[in-house]
Amino acid sequence: MNSITTYLALGDSYTIGEAVPESGRWPVQLAARLGWAAPTIVAQTGWTTDELSLAIDASALASTYDRVSLLIGVNNQYRGRTVANYAAEFRVLLDRAIALAGGDVKRVFVVSIPDWGVTAFAARDGRGRIRIGREIDAFNAAARTVCESVGVRFIDITPTSRDRGADADMLANDGLHPASAMYTRWVDDIVHTLPVAGPG
Repeated sequence: MNSITTYLALGDSYTIGEAVPESGRWPVQLAARLGWAAPTIVAQTGWTTDELSLAIDASALASTYDRVSLLIGVNNQYRGRTVANYAAEFRVLLDRAIALAGGDVKRVFVVSIPDWGVTAFAARDGRGRIRIGREIDAFNAAARTVCESVGVRFIDITPTSRDRGADADMLANDGLHPASAMYTRWVDDIVHTLPVAGPG
């Protein structure tokens, strides 16, 4: 009898599910959909790449997990950090994710940064939707390049985040973060892309 798949989700507000119930978080939805163990989540609203790395240092994590996901970078973009800085720090985090997956790149997947430029919150941001979208695309392109260089699967949920991303039923009450219904759509994308055969 196979043991249940263990899962570690690393990230920021999108991974912790800011402003949604715990059951609505996308890693929780994903684990429930696939019959995995409830995820261990190391994520917090506002974290950048370096802050997530420090949090991993401070967390009492198991030595390895059957699956590890990484979604990070929106706060690097929001704070005006460079793509080059993001790419370098993202590579460090990806290497750490691979190590936490027992060194097996096939057990790691990266989820792209959603485009918050379509949200009601962004309408009040002076950078404007077009600029925000272009910056998100640049950060995602850098992450994809890093993933491809080491053979880690990159799952692009950004188009889904843009499609109906401004609709009231797809936004949490803060007008910025996704509602559980949007996270469900992300999970659909992930499940359709991710090889999910048992642990290891």
